[in-house]
Amino acid sequence: MPRLSRVVAFSIASLAAAGAAVADPPAPVKPKQAVIISFDSARDISQWKRSRALAQRTGAHFTYFVSCVFLLSPETRKQYTAPGRTSGKSNIGFAASKQEIADRLEQINLAASEGHDIGSHACGHFDGKDWSKADWLNEFGSFKRILENAYSINAIASEPAGWREIARKAVGFRAPYLSASKALYEALSKAGYLFDASGVSRGPARPPTSDGITRFSLPQIPEGPDTRRVIAMDYNLYVRHSGGFERPSKADEYANRTYDAFRAAFDAQYQGKRIPLELGFHFTLMNDGAYWKALERFAGEVCTRPDVECISYRDYVSRRDGGQTRAWAAD
Repeated sequence: MPRLSRVVAFSIASLAAAGAAVADPPAPVKPKQAVIISFDSARDISQWKRSRALAQRTGAHFTYFVSCVFLLSPETRKQYTAPGRTSGKSNIGFAASKQEIADRLEQINLAASEGHDIGSHACGHFDGKDWSKADWLNEFGSFKRILENAYSINAIASEPAGWREIARKAVGFRAPYLSASKALYEALSKAGYLFDASGVSRGPARPPTSDGITRFSLPQIPEGPDTRRVIAMDYNLYVRHSGGFERPSKADEYANRTYDAFRAAFDAQYQGKRIPLELGFHFTLMNDGAYWKALERFAGEVCTRPDVECISYRDYVSRRDGGQTRAWAAD
């Protein structure tokens, strides 16, 4: 190579090397956007099937906060005694029959086998804001005993193998009416729970851990034409939209408003800090199922994205803690 060509080649190589040396470092990879979807009480059998079908379509995993009175019939309801009340009393009734309980147990077992999280919504759906630590421990004990022994209590044959493990793995809780207290948190820790989802926050918030309990909060998200904040739960939307009364003629409007609110809250985190987005539901089809329609549309769009994970509360805690919770639950 002639001398001039060698000089030019050397200069080009030097410039290239210098450019590489001062190039900006690659941008950090964002974590996946977590969406945590949960259901309270989990009574209706058709909604169990519908929610599990949604999960299968989208790859989502949900948390089901079960009320244990729905595992007791009119014949077995006295197996439950709420703090300060006589046996067989409940704010939300009991299962209608032994067959209904058998069907519900089958759905719980299927959901657990599919990787969903079974948690506690206590038993009788009483407001425990004034309960003592001992009262809460009594309620937790009733939940675990009734869930674990549901087949034998109701004389239902063919208890599936591993059923009693489901009760042992119920490490999460949501208080009825989201009514939390100091006594509740003291009892949760004593009873071996790992997370609570009874809180409310102004917007999506990263859950802190205190005394071994990770505390999640349903966020208040902007909704409607005036973008006033509302708790991201179907019942609160139902009250916002129609005062808690059925207005089926406006179901499509309410479904669209709900979807828009969910999507805006999701997009804000997806494009921003990627704080987990929590959404809460019941199995009741309020306003002709408007909120479930919004959920199915929303989950169908976001849960299928490669950089989004729609996961349960238990799985979120497990992944944050490096898999220790998952390993404990699989013992």
